[in-house]
Amino acid sequence: MIDLIRQQISKSPSSGVVMREFDFLHRLTAPSRRDFLRHAGGGFGAIALAGMMAGEQPRAAAGEVTARRPHFFGKARSVIFLFMDGGPSHLDTFDPKPLVNEMAGKPLPKSIKRVITPMGVSENPLLASKRTWKNYGECGMPVSDWYAHVGECADDLCVIRSCTSDALNHVGGVCQMNTGSILAGRPSLGAWVNYGLGSENQNLPGFVVLMDSDREPPGGNRVWGSGFMPATHQGTKFLPGKRPILYLDTPEGISDQRQLSKLGFIDKLNREHLALRPQDTELEARIASYELAYRMQSQAPEAVDLASETQQTQDAYGMNDKRTQAFGQNCLLARRLVERGVRFVQLYSGSGSKWDAHSKIEENHSLHCGETDKPIAGLLKDLKQRGLLDETLVVWGGEFGRTPMSEKGDGRDHNPYGFTMWLAGGGVQGGQILGSTDEFGMHAVEGKTHIHSLHATILAALGVDHTELTYRLQGRSERATVNEGEVVSRAFG
Repeated sequence: MIDLIRQQISKSPSSGVVMREFDFLHRLTAPSRRDFLRHAGGGFGAIALAGMMAGEQPRAAAGEVTARRPHFFGKARSVIFLFMDGGPSHLDTFDPKPLVNEMAGKPLPKSIKRVITPMGVSENPLLASKRTWKNYGECGMPVSDWYAHVGECADDLCVIRSCTSDALNHVGGVCQMNTGSILAGRPSLGAWVNYGLGSENQNLPGFVVLMDSDREPPGGNRVWGSGFMPATHQGTKFLPGKRPILYLDTPEGISDQRQLSKLGFIDKLNREHLALRPQDTELEARIASYELAYRMQSQAPEAVDLASETQQTQDAYGMNDKRTQAFGQNCLLARRLVERGVRFVQLYSGSGSKWDAHSKIEENHSLHCGETDKPIAGLLKDLKQRGLLDETLVVWGGEFGRTPMSEKGDGRDHNPYGFTMWLAGGGVQGGQILGSTDEFGMHAVEGKTHIHSLHATILAALGVDHTELTYRLQGRSERATVNEGEVVSRAFG
């Protein structure tokens, strides 16, 4: 009978997952009646399900992140998300509004709908932008002097000026830009990608988060967490500095055999513990992380060794300048990771809402744009030169934009009603501007692109249909875009 069941399992595309489950059930000795019913319901039910799903692509099981087929052909294999934590001002970077300067010091016209900000209904006067603008590339795209280096890549940029969010504050905004919801508890976009497509390199994490400081964004590690999905799909945080991965090297005096024996014993204890708690995905994730950590010891040191790059390459990323060194190092590391098959890499600039310029926006944005401009341009040019830009989608933006009105005399408040994000590479058609805000940059008025639509577009670049990428939770099919959003098809030409 057992051999017959094994033969049936082997015919299913999910055979590896189901066989492990069956072997686990078969090894159980003298189970209680309750344990037998629980395990039999999950195990033999999975066998029946595998037969019904014959010919279909298997979904990821907890602890399994091997590469899987996309729903359709997408040029992008990886995503690099450049997150400006705190909300960069679109009015001072990629969406010029001359009328704001003409009417500086005056209130926003009554024809423009008043907005609710964290400080209430804003009646503050308009604040002039001190930026100078230049049209870059064959497309003639206007970019401010704060992002002059990025402007040189204008023909590769698809700038979406009409993004919208539901969040008024940073906690909700960062959470929604990462997970699709202003409320905590849902999987991050990187976790969805890791779940849906898996990793192309089993010796490195499929989803990596790079910080430029010791501070975390609002919401902490929940914004790159896996929510209600298995914990193995969450992001792996690398630390800033020359040693981004802690405890990767075997301690001195510990032989490889001793290390392997210790890990084997830990694995045995964890699996015995898991056998009594089969629904504990955190424990499953820990087991998988130990296994991954051991495999990483062979490949990760080489992947994070930036010293192996030429001086010319390091200089292009700004690593020779103290101001741009930290973010430049992360941009270069991101390129090396996607080059080695990492699926989703997220870089935080100003982690801890440092872009939040309620006052002194000139000082604030001069600093943070200065830290990121050259490294981002270096990343785009390097990816393109290596033939990687076509298969790597680069995303830039923050949780929202800033208002045209002043706050505290020389700053700008939060603006989720209309702001800018841009995409590059990954099959996106560069040199174009999509959507628009009103003449003061307050509201998106043409081609409104909610965060759900932005996420749907990112997934589409990877060949993933956001309506088909689902996870069953309590009888409900959950989606990355929370059953909303549409692909911005114009982004692909």
